[in-house]
Amino acid sequence: MTDLDTYLATFDGEPGYLDWAAFGPLSPAVRAEAQADTELLGSGRRTSIELVNDHAREARELVAGLIGTDASQVVLQPSTTYGLMQALYGLAGGLLVGRGEFPSLTVAATRASEALGSVDVQWLEPLDGLITPEVVREALTDDTRAVAVSLVDFRTGYRADLSALRDVIGDRLLIVDAIQGFGAVDADYTAADVVCSNGYKWLRAGRGTGFAWFGERALERIAPVLSGFGGVEGGDLPLDVVPVPAASAQAFTVSGIDTLAAARLATSLQELTEIGVATVEAELAERTRDVMFFADRYEVPVITPREPERRGGIVTLAPAPQDAAPLAASLANHGLTVTVRSGLVRVSPHVGTGGDTLRLFGDALAAFSSARVW
Repeated sequence: MTDLDTYLATFDGEPGYLDWAAFGPLSPAVRAEAQADTELLGSGRRTSIELVNDHAREARELVAGLIGTDASQVVLQPSTTYGLMQALYGLAGGLLVGRGEFPSLTVAATRASEALGSVDVQWLEPLDGLITPEVVREALTDDTRAVAVSLVDFRTGYRADLSALRDVIGDRLLIVDAIQGFGAVDADYTAADVVCSNGYKWLRAGRGTGFAWFGERALERIAPVLSGFGGVEGGDLPLDVVPVPAASAQAFTVSGIDTLAAARLATSLQELTEIGVATVEAELAERTRDVMFFADRYEVPVITPREPERRGGIVTLAPAPQDAAPLAASLANHGLTVTVRSGLVRVSPHVGTGGDTLRLFGDALAAFSSARVW
C-alpha cells in the first residue's frame, strides 16, 4: 500500500496546472513504463513482445478490481467514445440522454439512431443541466430501454448518483460515461450496466487508454454491432470462416489493441489501486473546497454543487458576462492553466495540486477582483 505522501510526490509538474479535467500530465511511473516497453518492442524478441502484450490482461484485471467485477466483462478500447459507440449502436428502443451531455454521448446516440433506426433518442433538457434521479423519473416512458449519463458532468462538475438512478430506472440499462470520475471518485459502478472511461485525465496514463465494462444485463441486451475480428473467442485469426462474436465483453472489440497504451493504463491503475480511490476522493474534495474558498472570497459565482458527494474534481466558475474575459486573462497572466468555454471557467485540481498553485489561483482572483468594475 502506497502512503499518501509518496503518492502526492508523483505529481511532479510545474505549479499552475488546474486543468486535469481536460488532460492529466503523465505520472513518472507511466512515463518510465512507456519508455521501458518501447525498448522491449524494439528488441524483436518474442519474449519481450509477449511481456508487453501481457499488460492488456493486467489492465483488464485492474479495471475489474476497481469496478468490482470480473475481467471477462472488461474490454480495452482506444477511447471512451469507442466504448460508448459500442454500447449505443447495439441498443434497441428508447434511449434517454441529456442534450447537454458531452458530445461522446450526444453524437453517438444521434448517429446510432440515424444509421440503424433501432434507437429512439429521448432528449432530457433540465433547466440547470443536471441529470438528477428526479429529472430521469419524470422523463421515463414505457418505451425507454436505456439511460445514458455522465458520472461527472464536464460543464458543472455535478456528480450523478448511480445507485439512485438505478432505483429510478428499474430494469432498464444504465450506460455511464465515467471519464470525468473514474479514479477521482469512489462510485458504485455495479449499479450501472455499462461503464466507459479513459486513462488520459485523472489516471495520468495518456491517450489511447480507454476501457469499457459490460455487465450481464448489457451482454444480454446489447448487440455487438461494431464487433470486428478481434471480437471472437480465442486468440487465433478467424481465417476462412466468420465466427459469431464472443459471449464475453471481448465481442465489443474491433481489432488488436495498442499494447503500449495498455502498459500505461496498467501502470496508472496499479498506482491508484495501491493508494485507494477513497483516499484520492477525500483529498480531491479538499482541493475543490480550496478552489471554492477563493471563489467565494472574491465573489466569483460557483455553479458546482457544494456537497462533496455531489461533485468530482471540477469546480466551475460562472462570472458575469462582462467579467469572463478579464477573469480568464488574470488566470492566464498568473500562469494558471484552466478551461474557458461558453463564458464559464472550469477549474480542475488533482490531489497533487500544491499550495503554490492554489496561492497563484488566489492571487489571480484577487487581481481580477481589484480591477473589476461593479
